[in-house]
Amino acid sequence: MKDTETKTQMKAIILAAGVGSRIRPLTDNCPKSLLKIGGKTILEMMLSHIQDCGISDVIFVLGYLQEQIKDYVKTNFPDLNAQFITNEKYLETNTGFSLMLAMESIKGSNFVKFDADVVFDKKILKKLIECEHENCLCIDKNINLDEEEIKVIIDKQNRVVKASKTVNPKEAVGESIGIEKISAETAKLLLAELKAMMADEQNYQEYYEAAYERLIEKNVPFNTLDITELKWTEIDTKEDFTTAEKIFNNKS
Repeated sequence: MKDTETKTQMKAIILAAGVGSRIRPLTDNCPKSLLKIGGKTILEMMLSHIQDCGISDVIFVLGYLQEQIKDYVKTNFPDLNAQFITNEKYLETNTGFSLMLAMESIKGSNFVKFDADVVFDKKILKKLIECEHENCLCIDKNINLDEEEIKVIIDKQNRVVKASKTVNPKEAVGESIGIEKISAETAKLLLAELKAMMADEQNYQEYYEAAYERLIEKNVPFNTLDITELKWTEIDTKEDFTTAEKIFNNKS
């Protein structure tokens, strides 16, 4: 039995095209999502949570060392309905471009999007799926915000007003952790927005949050889910990797 049955058919998107340059040499010969935290790969923990929460369709956007990830998923998660998409421009693009490539395969489904370098408590995903809001960003309010974090400003209704690295930390409620739920209806609008952005090569380095902000400006609501008390960490640096090993002993 699954821990949580999805209300409607839901897919997952995992963005795993990046090189992980800031954590080298750990990623010289290994994609970041296959680094081990407490004996389990980041991807193993993520996919186990996804399956436990009733999602079986997963779209991967790959680039750097993609064959290692494909082989790993096929070998270790044979029951997963996995689709692999290659971002051929992974060296010159960012997460916005990768998400655009994945959106073509959503085809009328709700989905949860994951950055492939996030290690998180399964309760976060359960809460997100069960959350009443159709479009929702997971937010940690108890965190030191600097220029690297995706900082979020909300209004009195807990709706997202801004979500980017350029947000003033003093105005932000917290950090978006890189896991979001998007409705099927919004998915169509999001794909159109990403296509419009990526038609101009000057936008290749944009993050997907820029497309969220464009939709927010068009009155598409994005809400927040407070996951402050639950365990998670994003792994960008060697320090993050050490922190993750301290937080996660794989007994949770």
